[in-house]
Amino acid sequence: MAYPAGMPDNLRPDTWGHLAMAAALLVGVLLVGTVGYSMLGLGAVDAVYQTIITVSTVGFREIADGDPGTTWKAFTSVLIILGTGSMLYGATSVIESIVEGRLTGQLRRYRMQRTIDAMDGHLIVCGTGRVGQAITEFVRSIGQEVVVVDRDPARFSERDTLHVMGDATSDEILRRAGIERAATLVTALGTAVDNLYVTLSSRKMNSELFIVSRADDPEAMAKMLQVGADRAVNPYEIGGARMASLATQPNVADFVDVVVHDGSFEAKLREIRLPDGCGFVDQTIDELTIRQSTGAVVLSVRDMMSRFHTDDVTSRPFAEGDVIVAIGSDDALDRLAAAVTC
Repeated sequence: MAYPAGMPDNLRPDTWGHLAMAAALLVGVLLVGTVGYSMLGLGAVDAVYQTIITVSTVGFREIADGDPGTTWKAFTSVLIILGTGSMLYGATSVIESIVEGRLTGQLRRYRMQRTIDAMDGHLIVCGTGRVGQAITEFVRSIGQEVVVVDRDPARFSERDTLHVMGDATSDEILRRAGIERAATLVTALGTAVDNLYVTLSSRKMNSELFIVSRADDPEAMAKMLQVGADRAVNPYEIGGARMASLATQPNVADFVDVVVHDGSFEAKLREIRLPDGCGFVDQTIDELTIRQSTGAVVLSVRDMMSRFHTDDVTSRPFAEGDVIVAIGSDDALDRLAAAVTC
């Protein structure tokens, strides 16, 4: 039987359920046969043996001496029908599962879930529409682990994409995606209500989670922040601002785009948070000679009050909780990150 592409897995007949049903029917037939033959005068072992050779239709002779009688024959006939029916049901389920690849698909999903269960500090994307797909592709391009959640199986065309199929508004689905161990959640579902619900549920399940929520209007953005989102983003507003930048300052916009999104460009932008006890605290960039020692250039520093320091970036002493925004090659940024964590 073919199922509609958009039907989620939890609404499809369970393959393992079919096989379990077939096994239960077969066991039930064996029990009924054993009890029945016992009532017809056979011992326990003979009753089991007679039931097995009857159900399996191997053609061995009956154990009963002489003419077994009408009752015996009627019972045996019914047992044969029930037994062969149960075995045919089980065989049909197995063949159907193999033909449709459902056993293979379930095994693949089982292995995928095992991989997700072992992940920690990963990023979860809820929704694989155009916005969600763009987010997923970018996150994967920079080598970060990502798990995608969506209810539409047609959107999971790539087998190497770790995903959980189901409704992202369900707490159980979020747990299967590893919400309690994740570092970041991006909710890019189609409606503000769904994004709001996922944001609220996720914040309660993981208080340390960094949440970025999609919101299509200012009112929705305010509500996302109220229920626990760290950032609320309007894709239409961002797209409009991007087009305006290209129209007014195309070279600046292209440069930022290349630095942030083009993995082949040598210079990269990276944020580096100062850990507790960092040796940079109370020292300035000039005192630390960061540019000379690491090769990275510090563009700005964001303090714990979310203020960016640019004009005084070289003379302002670093403080605990600062986040450095730097540009440079991967090697230079790695050296800066190593210096910060020492």
